Amino acid sequence: MTSSRKISLGLDYGTNSARALFVDTATGEEIGCGVSDYASGEAGIVVDDASPHLARQVPADWERSTEEAVSRSLEDARAKDSSLDVSSALVGIGIDATASTPLPVDAKCRPLAESSELRDEHAALAWLWKDHTAHAEAEEITALAAERLPEHLDRCGGAYTSEWYFAKLLRCLREAPAVVEHAADWIEQGDWIAGFLTGCDDPRKLPRNVCAAGHKGFYHDAHGWPPAEFLAALDPKLAAWTSGKLDQVPVPAGSPAGTLGAAWADRLGLREGTPVSVAAIDAHVGAVGAGIRPGVLVKILGTSACDMIVHPEGSEGGDLGKIEGLSGIVRGSILPGHWGLEAGQSAVGDIFGWFVREFAKPAGLDHEDLTREAATLRPGETGLLALDWNNGNRSVLADPLLSGLLVGQTLRTRPAEVYRALLEATAFGARVILERIGESGVRIDETILCGGIAERNALLLELYADVWNMPLRLSRSDQTCALGSAVFGAVVGGAHADVLRAREAMCGVREESWIPDSGRAAVYDRLYALYRKLHDAFGGVSPSGDALGSVMKDLLALRPSGSAAGT
Repeated sequence: MTSSRKISLGLDYGTNSARALFVDTATGEEIGCGVSDYASGEAGIVVDDASPHLARQVPADWERSTEEAVSRSLEDARAKDSSLDVSSALVGIGIDATASTPLPVDAKCRPLAESSELRDEHAALAWLWKDHTAHAEAEEITALAAERLPEHLDRCGGAYTSEWYFAKLLRCLREAPAVVEHAADWIEQGDWIAGFLTGCDDPRKLPRNVCAAGHKGFYHDAHGWPPAEFLAALDPKLAAWTSGKLDQVPVPAGSPAGTLGAAWADRLGLREGTPVSVAAIDAHVGAVGAGIRPGVLVKILGTSACDMIVHPEGSEGGDLGKIEGLSGIVRGSILPGHWGLEAGQSAVGDIFGWFVREFAKPAGLDHEDLTREAATLRPGETGLLALDWNNGNRSVLADPLLSGLLVGQTLRTRPAEVYRALLEATAFGARVILERIGESGVRIDETILCGGIAERNALLLELYADVWNMPLRLSRSDQTCALGSAVFGAVVGGAHADVLRAREAMCGVREESWIPDSGRAAVYDRLYALYRKLHDAFGGVSPSGDALGSVMKDLLALRPSGSAAGT
C-alpha cells in the first residue's frame, strides 16, 4: 500500500540551479525529481567584467527555484504513480547548498538585496563560493592566525582562503560599509534557506550548520569561533559588528532546524509541520549520497570539484591535526563519529566549458565532438601539458591568484588535443590532492565519482583511473547531492535512527567500474612528473627555488586598474 511508504525530500542548491528529489526512505528509490535554473546573471551568477574575481547571486532566485523545482518533482512523481500522495507520506526535508556563500540580512532575516536602498549594490547580494574578491583579506587572516590562532589554521590546512566566510565579511565591511551597517547578520546560504522554509524571522534564532561553520567559517570544535581579540586585530570594526553574533554552537545536518512553515507549505503544496533538517555543504552531503565510508574518497565533479573523505574518531591516527593544503578537517561534518576532510579544485567543468564556449564553438565544435576526437589520442600523443588553475588553486596550494597554463603548443596543435590536455590537467591536479591526503596517513582504497560530468564523459573516467592508477566507481544516483539531503531529511523525520543507517538503506554505487590500464598508467606517471614540475615552479613551492612563482601574479597585476585587486 502506498500509504505506508515514508518519503523524504532532498533540496540541493548548486552553483547554477536547484534540485528537488523525493526519495523512498526504505529503499532509496527516487520517486520524483525536478530541476530549476537560477534566472539572474550568467547561468545564475552575477558577474562584473571590470572585476573578474566577483561572483554573486540573487537570493530571490533560490526562492523561485525552490518553488519551481519542487513543483516539477511533484509532477514527475504523479506521472510515475498517480495514486501516491507525496505530501502525506513526506516525513522530512533535507537541504544542501554551496559554501561559503554568505548573504547580508536584516533583523527579520530578509536579504538586503531586496531592500530599496541597496538593491543595486553588488555587495548586498549573496557572495557566491567562487567569489575571490577577498583574496587580500584572506591573506591577512592567514598571517594573523599563524601568530594567534594556529589551532584554527591547522583545521583549514594552513591557509584561510578568499572563498570563505570571514574573508568575504571583512571585504564587504571595507568595500561597502553601508551594507554591513544595514545588516543584522551575515548568513550562509544553506542556513538562510532552512530559515525561510521554517518561517524563522530572527537571525539570532536561526540554527547554523557545523559543516559550513567548520570548513569555511573558522569555527573550531574545541575552541569555538575566532575570539573578539583576534577579530579586533584584523579590524576593530569587524569585532564591533560581530559582537553578540558569534554565540551559537553550530550543529550537524540531521539536527532539526524547525518545521515547514505555513507560508512555504502552501507555496510548495506540502504538509505544514514537516520536519526540516539543518543544512550542510552540497559536496559533503553528496558524499553521503554516494555512500562514503572510511577508505573511500568521494569526488563531486561539477563546475568545480570537491574531494571528501572520512576518518573515524578514536582510531589510530584518528585525532587528525593539520594536513597542509586541505580545505578543512571538521569533526562530524559529513558522518557522525568521523572527521570530515575536504579538498578540491576550483575549476573542472568550468575549464571545459570555457574552452568550448570561447574557442571550440566558433569553429563549430562542441563537447561531444572534442571528446570523440580526444578519445582517439594516446597518452602523451598531444605533446601538451596544462595546469588546471583557470579559477585559482583551492588545494593544495590554496592560492586564488594562480592561473591556467598550456605548454607544448605548435602550429599544428588542434582543438581536441588542447581539450584532452585540459581533461588530463584536472586529473593531475586531483592526483596531487590524493597524494597529500595519503601522506597524512588517511587511507584511500577506492574513489567514487558523482556529478553530471562524471556521468556524461566516459573518457574523463578512463583518464582519471589511469592517472590515479586507482579503480573508480560511479554513484548510483544521478542526483547524489539531493539524495544525500534526502538522507538527512529521513533522519530528521524519524524514518531512520541515524545517518549511518539511512545511508546504508538509501545509497549505493553502480555495478560498472573503471580499472586502470597499466600501460597508459605508466605513461601518465611520466607526464605527472612533468606536471609536478610546473605545479611546484609556478605555484612557488619548487624545492629547486625556480623563480617562476610570481609570474602569474605579475601578469595579473598588469591588468587594468581594479581587475587585479578584484574590486
